[in-house]
Amino acid sequence: MKIIKIQGKNELNGTIKVSGAKNSAVALIPAALLCDEVVKFSNVPDISDIDVIKDIIIDLKGSFRRKDDGFVYIASNEMINKEIPEKLATKLRASYYFMGALLGKFKRVEIYLPGGCVIGARPIDLHIKGFKKLGAKVEFVDNKVIISADELIGNNIYLDFASVGATINIMLAAVKAKGVTIIENAAKEPEIVNVANFLNLMGAKIHGAGTDTIRIKGVDYLHSCFHEVIPDRIEAATFIMIGACLSKDLTVENVIPEHLHSLLKKLDEMGVDLEIEEDKIHVTNKNKLNAIRIRTDVYPGFPTDMQQIIASLLTQAEGTSVIEETIFENRFQNLYELQKMGAIINIDGKRAYIKGPTPLYADNIVASDLRAGAGLVLAALIAEGTTVINNVEYILRGYENIVEKLTNIGAKIELIEI
Repeated sequence: MKIIKIQGKNELNGTIKVSGAKNSAVALIPAALLCDEVVKFSNVPDISDIDVIKDIIIDLKGSFRRKDDGFVYIASNEMINKEIPEKLATKLRASYYFMGALLGKFKRVEIYLPGGCVIGARPIDLHIKGFKKLGAKVEFVDNKVIISADELIGNNIYLDFASVGATINIMLAAVKAKGVTIIENAAKEPEIVNVANFLNLMGAKIHGAGTDTIRIKGVDYLHSCFHEVIPDRIEAATFIMIGACLSKDLTVENVIPEHLHSLLKKLDEMGVDLEIEEDKIHVTNKNKLNAIRIRTDVYPGFPTDMQQIIASLLTQAEGTSVIEETIFENRFQNLYELQKMGAIINIDGKRAYIKGPTPLYADNIVASDLRAGAGLVLAALIAEGTTVINNVEYILRGYENIVEKLTNIGAKIELIEI
């Protein structure tokens, strides 16, 4: 078991580099199994979620190699198709990408239902709907799903909700299906574009990724390629918001500002001092912060993944800020921890009202999920005294070397095994 200890009220300055996107990498690596040759990746984050995906691939007799040069190589030419065991599948939500990848490769997949952060109901019904529309048979046995098809046939698939996971999973299954698949009301997130670009580099024929209609013409063979994982926009957002509270001169580099549009607009509304360049953002805390209203939405709206982090920042804003969470029903757990630290927060159903500016004080707190944990890191950096964060395994799932990165810009932070 590990904890993170943070001594707050330290000024943080310098340069911090964003790693590859967790939400992209956890889909790209299963997608590589569709390839009939070796695939090479750069900018794959070294996080525990990727370790689990590696373990699944090795369990299936595939190959996952991370070399000293930082590149990751995936090969599936000797892979076997067998049940993905419960002890691996339930460790992360993104294990469901093996459904689309193995269905597309072998026309059969047997996997236990995925795990991950407890932030509310995240059913896979849209994934299953898509697989069935492609001609697959789906059977549930206890906590396991078996998906199989004699042949996958392209079809028109309308998503009732613009789900990132379902959009990607259907793309994976459809890449080698016969004929044309059209996904309507597709999600538009940058991670989807990153996966589609990767598949196209291997020889897939995907058009429209990043719009609400994606067209996929099936192919028989996918060849080797090199692909770079895009920078992690949620990690970038985390560091930018840390700078907004605690820095006179912080540079966050390896970012794609267009992917942060909704956040940057809200930070500007708050009065955060930002200087935006092509691939980096400079941020300072020299201005007074103003209260704002936020409503989470699918991309390009304000990301649900960022609202738990910005909640900590809003405790330092003048007035009453409002957060409305529209995606997940259980994503305010971090607010109860902020209350323990002195935050004045009223939670009313899907809305939270945060009054500020309010001093925060160190406490013994618990991360309930990945982004809640990131928000609590920000709160601990703001707070007076030394905070202990428990359940930090959630944080390590999605942030590569977060302790080292924050230490390098002046944070007093330790990762301790107890």
